[in-house]
Amino acid sequence: MPRFITAVVVAAVVAVLFTGPALAFQCPKLIGQLNSETGNRFDAGSYDAKAKAAEAQKLHAEGKHADSVKAAKEGLAKLGKDM
Repeated sequence: MPRFITAVVVAAVVAVLFTGPALAFQCPKLIGQLNSETGNRFDAGSYDAKAKAAEAQKLHAEGKHADSVKAAKEGLAKLGKDM
C-alpha cells in the first residue's frame, strides 16, 4: 500500500510540473489569435475581446497560465469563435 501511495503522489507531482509549461505555450498562441481576429474591428464584441486579450496577457506575465487561457478563450467566444 505505501508503494501505491508513493506512486500516486509522484504521478500527481509530474502531472502538475508538465501541465504548467504546456499551458504557458498555449497562452501566447491564443492571445495572438485574439489580436489578429480583432484587428481593425471596432464593434462591441471586438472591444470586449481586446479587453480579454489584455487580461490574458497580464495573467500570462504573472505566471497564471490556466487563468490566462480561460480569459483568452472567453475573448474568442465573444467573437463567436469556439475553442
